[in-house]
Amino acid sequence: MRLLEIHIIQTVGPNNLNRDDTGSPKDALFGGYRRARISSQAQKRAVRVAFQQQQLLNENERAVRTKRLVSALLERLSDLPQDQARLAVENALNALGFAVQEGKTEYLLFLGNQELSQLAACIRDNLEKLTVAPAKGKKKTELDGALQEALEKVLDGGKAVDLALFGRMLADRPELSVDAAAQVAHALSTHKVDREFDFYTAVDDLNPKEETGAGMMGDVEFSSATLYRYAVVNLDQLVANLQEDEELALKGALAFFEAFALTLPSGKQNTFAAHNPPLFLAFRAGKGLPRNLATAFENPLRPQDGKALSVVSVEALAREWAKFDRAFGPLNPEWKAALNLTEAEVPGIPVVEQMPQLKEKAGQALMALLGG
Repeated sequence: MRLLEIHIIQTVGPNNLNRDDTGSPKDALFGGYRRARISSQAQKRAVRVAFQQQQLLNENERAVRTKRLVSALLERLSDLPQDQARLAVENALNALGFAVQEGKTEYLLFLGNQELSQLAACIRDNLEKLTVAPAKGKKKTELDGALQEALEKVLDGGKAVDLALFGRMLADRPELSVDAAAQVAHALSTHKVDREFDFYTAVDDLNPKEETGAGMMGDVEFSSATLYRYAVVNLDQLVANLQEDEELALKGALAFFEAFALTLPSGKQNTFAAHNPPLFLAFRAGKGLPRNLATAFENPLRPQDGKALSVVSVEALAREWAKFDRAFGPLNPEWKAALNLTEAEVPGIPVVEQMPQLKEKAGQALMALLGG
């Protein structure tokens, strides 16, 4: 398997970046101790937002996850009579097994923007056939074989990089599902963590002087942590998902590398402003099996005299990396490099000074892998 791994040590100040259903910071037991946690789903969402906001991918290279497919398709058919277009859209989606109720699909669907455009074009070209009311007593629209095949042929992933990376699961139409090319681990603190509470009050600016006390009060939970974050991209799966387009796979893998490294979920950022970049960022690329190095922190770390938790964490990660290399061997071939902003020594891992240099080295490694 050709792969790209990303290993990050990141110290984040007081935060509540990823909340559970009660509003508390997510956590997990690991090695018998409570750890701060950021879910993989929240990290992947942050990556997808970065693809757009940082213009790492253009619109045709991205996908959309929504229940509002009817509205999205009608926007692309805005020049047609809308009643007729709506009936055609709903019949097409029902024929594909995406039941429409009150203008929305039953569940979230993940479709590439190119898939949406091609689906709208197919509906436009077959408008008359698709505006026939479904047979009485039948929920699903029945179409002739050629039209049904044409609609289903559109759903090929549309060369959407985020869809290719994170996959698509359609329980009702498994043949249209896409296996994810990227796996993202839940971020975990390298040390044990206890939740804390911030009690806050707000003053009513128009309170008369004789009235004292707060206009409102409350509390919010938070934690702070040095996190280990890990992700891996299966380049073979990514190329396959992108219809063998290796150039787009290279662009997509590097966009994921940058977005995953430099973004975090946005929960409660107006309250905490926990915008702390990684202190250690490394990649490993080559042929072989992936290795999550969270076991370096099974025994929770503590700051040492003259050493911050971030330094101790990087040192522990480097030791675990070297230990697994001795036991199981490196990738073959293998490329690796790191950006290290701590005082930790990382023997055996080439270090660069700037993020653009690290991304350039990752790109060179991926080009060599894809060329091979």
